[in-house]
Amino acid sequence: MPQNFSFTISSKQGRLDKFLAQEIQELSRTRVQELIDDENIRVNNKVVKASYKLIPGDKVDVLIPPKKPLSLQPQNMHLDIIYEDQDVIVVNKPQGMVVHPSAGHPDKTLVNGLLYHTKELSQSSEGFRPGIVHRIDKDTSGLLMIAKNDVARESLEKQLAEKTNKREYLAIVHGNFDTKTGVINAPIGRNPNNRKQMAVTEKGKHAVTHFEVLEQFHGYSLIKCILETGRTHQIRVHMRYIGHPIAGDPLYGPKKTLKGNGQFLHAKTLGFEHPRTHQWLEFSAPVPEIFQKQIDILRDGAK
Repeated sequence: MPQNFSFTISSKQGRLDKFLAQEIQELSRTRVQELIDDENIRVNNKVVKASYKLIPGDKVDVLIPPKKPLSLQPQNMHLDIIYEDQDVIVVNKPQGMVVHPSAGHPDKTLVNGLLYHTKELSQSSEGFRPGIVHRIDKDTSGLLMIAKNDVARESLEKQLAEKTNKREYLAIVHGNFDTKTGVINAPIGRNPNNRKQMAVTEKGKHAVTHFEVLEQFHGYSLIKCILETGRTHQIRVHMRYIGHPIAGDPLYGPKKTLKGNGQFLHAKTLGFEHPRTHQWLEFSAPVPEIFQKQIDILRDGAK
């Protein structure tokens, strides 16, 4: 059943999307934008922008349509396949693509594209994750390993658990560093003050991120991060924790940041032991064009 909400604004409230994300628990600001695009949110019976500033007397009407059922249907999508054999696939995921279907993203995910690409994907106990052994965020780009059968899944998951595989990321972060390298060892769990965020918290799970400073610019740095563990939003949370949030990060970064398609975070290098041959395989993918362009701009500004 669709849900209807109405609000009459009695005092200055700021942006429409921020107000609704605070007032309606199930809405994120991204979801608000989607509802606006579908003309399901109106102010004074008019469609306005998410940035519209609410004033006293405004009447806000919100229609939330029923959620689409999750889809495991094959969908013809362009996939950047870096490597494939009878056991594994390595894919370079673009920014903006969700890895597997979920309540907010029922289809057009990497999994839907993989199902069109091949009928051979390992089964998943979670149902909507066939072939998936690890994930990266929607707006994080880069390399993922996919299991085509259960033997491959078991091997790759074991390597993740035993920390014998290799996962290196590139990131542009705010601020400059006094040290060349560092290790962040801080537990990560759900943020008790914001259900949409993860945070460093005493009750969180063990999380370790290694980082190396590659270049420094005016107000920003290019770093390499190596994951020792794989918690949700780990690099994003850890870099914010030490005062160097990732540039462009809408969830953990400052409002004044570099413009892009979300956080400037790229899973550049992926290495693992092949499940069948036990040969070490290692792959690298260049950063997206928008990422490289921003590096070039920062370099020019540093001259």
